[in-house]
Amino acid sequence: MGQLAQLGNDLYTGKRTIRFVENSKKFLVISLILLLLAAIGFFVRGLNLGLEFRGGSEFRVSASATDGFESRAREAVRSVVPNQAVNVTLVGGGTVRVQTERLEDTQSSEVRSALAQEFDVSDEAVSASFVGPSWGQSVSSNALQALAWFVVLVAILMAVYFRNWKMSLAALVALAHDVFITVGIYALSGFEVSPASVIGFLTILGYSLYDNVVVFDKVRENTTMAFETGRVTFSQAANRAVNQTLIRSLNTTVTTLLPISALLIVGFFFIGPGTLLDLALALFIGIAVGAYSSIIVATPLLVWLRSKDDDVKALEKKALRHQNARAKEAAAARSHEPGHHDELDDGALVGSEPTGGQRSMDDEPAAAATLTGRAVHKYAQTGPRNQPKRAPKSKR
Repeated sequence: MGQLAQLGNDLYTGKRTIRFVENSKKFLVISLILLLLAAIGFFVRGLNLGLEFRGGSEFRVSASATDGFESRAREAVRSVVPNQAVNVTLVGGGTVRVQTERLEDTQSSEVRSALAQEFDVSDEAVSASFVGPSWGQSVSSNALQALAWFVVLVAILMAVYFRNWKMSLAALVALAHDVFITVGIYALSGFEVSPASVIGFLTILGYSLYDNVVVFDKVRENTTMAFETGRVTFSQAANRAVNQTLIRSLNTTVTTLLPISALLIVGFFFIGPGTLLDLALALFIGIAVGAYSSIIVATPLLVWLRSKDDDVKALEKKALRHQNARAKEAAAARSHEPGHHDELDDGALVGSEPTGGQRSMDDEPAAAATLTGRAVHKYAQTGPRNQPKRAPKSKR
């Protein structure tokens, strides 16, 4: 923890720097690969929609012996309805959930009896229900409406708060990046999309927006100071903002993912599929992707969007002039350190014998001659006089 705290302090003060903006093209390749995989999963494999979205029949069997429950449940259903697509999951410690396409009433009764016989329970221990697709469609419609309102309000709020619409655009692109990759992971992995998953997708937007606002607020602070002083470019100020908020973003993400991880463990190993697991899974994936995008995607995208602005171009020229001047001053100071030999403006070396005859003062206005005839650099003339101390008579 001490090393992490020291790293955070070094990143904040600028002692260490991770060049996120400068290496944004490399990170962009990673994002493009993730988006491509997400698109393949979404358009090729498609989403595994839950029963609430596609409609169908559901049976729940309360059984004490659940060994080999998947194959046993499928055989029981297909003994009544051959070639039926069956989805079997274990809910909790002793409840087997069986989902099929919509069955007729007679078929539903026969499947119920077959399941009761297979798991050696009474017919009353097997519940049967039908879920129509209208409820899932209603949830999807409301979710899309909420998403549209969210995008509009966030765009207006961020444009007003940061007084720059390009910051708002960069944040919205990062939000779309997070949601699309999360949905793509669901498609590639085959995780079931339930109404709880949709709620999780919408909740992701809030977490991702929070991360972006934290980083962008520091970007605004640093870039405002950069415009006032003219010492660093816009991209340098933005990159430092990402470094200064990096540890904070990571800490926030880790402390958020820890309890969600606990929910995932409980859901997978103890409770089984259900609302809790679906919500936790969507949140875990989305928050992890959101932390990545707030650092890697949002700020470099903002720098690219503003790179053509006149004020940013003027700042870059001014900052580069300042940095070049500082670099020359630092090089000159190093060249006149004790024991360091460097060339003077006219090509002579400090401390070397002049060549080519006697030099005039007009040729070297900044140099003076010592008693030995050696040239003295202009900075040495005004520096402190370091005279050697004479040893006392007793030590001569």
